[in-house]
Amino acid sequence: MEIFGEEHVESFVRDGFVKVTIGSREQGEAAQALLWRQIGLSPDEPEGWREPVVWAADMTGQGPFGELVRSPALAAGLDALCGKGGWQPRGAAGNIPIRFPRRPPADDRGWHLDANAPQPDGSWGVTARSHSLLVLMLFSEVGELDAPTRVRAGSQRDSLGALDDGEVYHYVRAGALVDEASKDRPVALATGSPGDAYLVHPLTVHAAHEHLGDRPRFMAQMPFMLTEPLDPAADTPLGRALR
Repeated sequence: MEIFGEEHVESFVRDGFVKVTIGSREQGEAAQALLWRQIGLSPDEPEGWREPVVWAADMTGQGPFGELVRSPALAAGLDALCGKGGWQPRGAAGNIPIRFPRRPPADDRGWHLDANAPQPDGSWGVTARSHSLLVLMLFSEVGELDAPTRVRAGSQRDSLGALDDGEVYHYVRAGALVDEASKDRPVALATGSPGDAYLVHPLTVHAAHEHLGDRPRFMAQMPFMLTEPLDPAADTPLGRALR
């Protein structure tokens, strides 16, 4: 298993995201097989792939899902970025969008930040003082044509400047603000193999990508809750990434 070292930390501080292998290919592919079964489609029958996005979910954390979500390598990465005790474990992978090579593509590819601030009425908004950190977990081989998530490297610092401290935004409004602020940043693609994960700063601007390949993309997008809201002054990689 990959060791989360200082080079991972510095990459995260610089770019606002970092890739790490948290499990085996076999674990990732086993999770993928369960998702195929859940959605009632087959990798060998592309004629049945009629929608550009099909949603599945892991709500139990059993089998390969739990092994990956509770991976020691993932925990080590989160400890390194958030500080020990700075994040809350998850029990399951949650909702999982599966992207298929179908035209027209889904109209969900705008630059944005994930909702990161729970509200008293049960809704979620977007704030610079995020309550969560995003983890993208791959269950399939994802190349440049296979709808990899697009990430604007270094954009976490732009988002901090674009969002008023203490303000909670609707995600559409926040998306427009951070999109404009980060438009000149270089774009990286979240490619990789089953068992890989991307740890993404909560203020890093990202977007879905059109599927231009021929193999479906299976990837969970999991918020890990922080024990304290994001503090730009904190002496952790989460805080240092904003300075």
